[in-house]
Amino acid sequence: MAFVPHTPKPSLTIRGFALYQELILPDAQAAMAKDLRELVAAAPLFSPETRWGKKMSVQMTSAGKYGWYSDRRGYRYERRHPSGSAWPPIPAAILELWHQVTGLDRAPDCCLLNLYRGAAKMGLHQDRDEADFSFPVVSVSLGDDGLFRIGNTERGGKTESIWLRSGDVMVMGGEARLTYHGLDRTRPGSSSLLQGGGRINLTLRVVD
Repeated sequence: MAFVPHTPKPSLTIRGFALYQELILPDAQAAMAKDLRELVAAAPLFSPETRWGKKMSVQMTSAGKYGWYSDRRGYRYERRHPSGSAWPPIPAAILELWHQVTGLDRAPDCCLLNLYRGAAKMGLHQDRDEADFSFPVVSVSLGDDGLFRIGNTERGGKTESIWLRSGDVMVMGGEARLTYHGLDRTRPGSSSLLQGGGRINLTLRVVD
């Protein structure tokens, strides 16, 4: 898989969010997009509900031991897709990327795939449904540019924003692990990587 060779250093770090810009090279992005089309064929995209019954603007699916899920019962991990089928395995190239940027032998339990098209966005939130916050969350950007917002460990206060581009990888560990973050909007048509356009964000997490 054509990533930048050896363990890279972050291009920049914002409030503990370590950004590796253009870490995934173009040929590797295309190969990863193909893997993800196969993943979606096995575990089709769905539109989750918030706990208040409102449909989210993103579509999602997952791979790995667990998939992330949301409905009126709340936010949680489930062992099966809403269809009842087991989640497909995490593609090998995505696991390779996780090990490269984290340096961990431990593999992630979940690869959550969020698809942003049109006006889809993700409000400020914490990733806190996992058992052990000492493990980082790794975020992978593919397709259209996305405006990523970084908040604080509590709601409110000053935020910072940065455009993430296809091939960028963000590692959220340490002080960033429980920091609020979200995606304000995308820049439609800024990438031709994905069939049908849009932006895919993958988040890799250790759940247990």
